[in-house]
Amino acid sequence: MYRRSDVIENQAATLKRTKLTMSAFDNLKVGLFFGSDTGNTEVITNDFVETWDATELEVIAAIDMKKEDYARFDFIIIGLSTWYDGDLQSDFEDFFPQFQEIDFTGKIVAMYGLGDQLGYDEYFVDGLGILGEVILKNGGKIIGMWPTEGYDYTKSKGEFNDKLFYGLALDEDNEMEKTAERLEAWIPQVVKELEEALVANPVG
Repeated sequence: MYRRSDVIENQAATLKRTKLTMSAFDNLKVGLFFGSDTGNTEVITNDFVETWDATELEVIAAIDMKKEDYARFDFIIIGLSTWYDGDLQSDFEDFFPQFQEIDFTGKIVAMYGLGDQLGYDEYFVDGLGILGEVILKNGGKIIGMWPTEGYDYTKSKGEFNDKLFYGLALDEDNEMEKTAERLEAWIPQVVKELEEALVANPVG
């Protein structure tokens, strides 16, 4: 049985959290970096941008990105594919030495990655892990990790652990029909985890 004072306290806490979240979102600078060789990641990025309405969003193609671009944003979204035997998408591959030098301290990052779990089952979405390890090592916080359950692959550097990928894993080669559903489930997850991160550590 709840006391009226408990209800009031809970309502006050919820209101305080909502105000903090709205304030943090208002000040939040968000950048999306994506790399696409065949166009698949670009299509997914367009779908993401059309669905995303939590904040304003600046989109930067990986071919045009610079190291200093990452410093401009509080929340960073990265989209890329994995090629052949675990290679990064070509623009991220070229940029990787600079990526390793980026200071992610205080930054929140979410990622989505494309891979082929049948044709390259030992390297599925490796790109998520290659970048994810650098982000964590350089002080960043990763949100939007995605369950490994429901995929059919042998191994992956994209695994944060045996239950989670570093980000959303998509397979346009073998499971295109699942992409929209996965993306629609992932975006609210990212928003929720972003809210929680910002309430705990407001920006600005």
